[in-house]
Amino acid sequence: MPISQTLKHDVIKNIVLKLSKTINTDYEEDNNELCFDFPKNIGDGYFKAIEFDFGVGIIIADFLINENLSITFEKDKINPLKFFFNLDTEVKFKDSENDLKLNRLESLLVSPATNEAQTFNFNKNKPNTFFYIQINRKLFEEKIEKFIGDMDEDLETLFRDLNGINKFHFKSYYSLEIAELIEDFKSCDLTDFMQSVYLEGKTYEIITQYLNQFTKKNNNPGKHKLLRKATVSKIEEAVQIIKNEIDVRISVNALAKRVGLNQNTLQAGFKLLFSTSVNEYIRDHKIEYAKNLLENSELNITEITYKIGINSRSYFSKLFKTKYGLSPKQYLTQFRKNENKSA
Repeated sequence: MPISQTLKHDVIKNIVLKLSKTINTDYEEDNNELCFDFPKNIGDGYFKAIEFDFGVGIIIADFLINENLSITFEKDKINPLKFFFNLDTEVKFKDSENDLKLNRLESLLVSPATNEAQTFNFNKNKPNTFFYIQINRKLFEEKIEKFIGDMDEDLETLFRDLNGINKFHFKSYYSLEIAELIEDFKSCDLTDFMQSVYLEGKTYEIITQYLNQFTKKNNNPGKHKLLRKATVSKIEEAVQIIKNEIDVRISVNALAKRVGLNQNTLQAGFKLLFSTSVNEYIRDHKIEYAKNLLENSELNITEITYKIGINSRSYFSKLFKTKYGLSPKQYLTQFRKNENKSA
């Protein structure tokens, strides 16, 4: 029998609390978190809600159940701004005008009109994983009131609509950097205060990255593109090759051939998902990895240069200084000085 839950746009923990009661399972509450696991007769997985200050809250869910799940937000007078990131199987979204399918790595930035219902549908017997951010703009105004006048025009319009009077939706792929931030969020092993600060920071990183992506696409309307699921998978495969073979010099053409794409499609995919070219992505990843080696290994600068597949120490120093404002030697000296102060 399908599981159906109708909710108000309530505080984020109440959404998960009411869903746990619908499926008749226990929940655990700890400070700003509320979580439940699906009972074994329904399937496996969890829903977790976390509340932060200024009306920001998240739900993160990962489940596989033997019934279809439908969550409807009923008509309301005050509507939050919602960010929905789909990490796995297709999810369906429906409101008075839209009937959308969200594939893996697709997202939805949405706010209903006054007195409009919205429904998310999740398929049974398929893995469902999503990350959902909800912002009560009336409470969030205190957080951004000093900056709102300097915002991009589209963002200012979005955040000045404090009660969510105007209908809005924006569907797109989200970057793999955002996917990695969500994985960082999910895998956090800190506890208590440190965990809360870390997770709130990651949530704001995700919001910032996504709004930056949103404004760039709005300012370049002719550049909107859709990627097929197969293409996204191949781009992810290319990213993994770059990370696994960091000591290898690989051309864009060779990388494209290895993942079964033509060079132009690979470049276009990186531009869409990362707002950068393939070569720029490779270079930035190498330099970030080198910084990590400087901080956490005993390798000298020459050894690190070869470790990241760069043959010229001077070229490596130039790239490093461009990214971090210091040469590798200067950075290492400063890092060790700071380490000694904190010891």
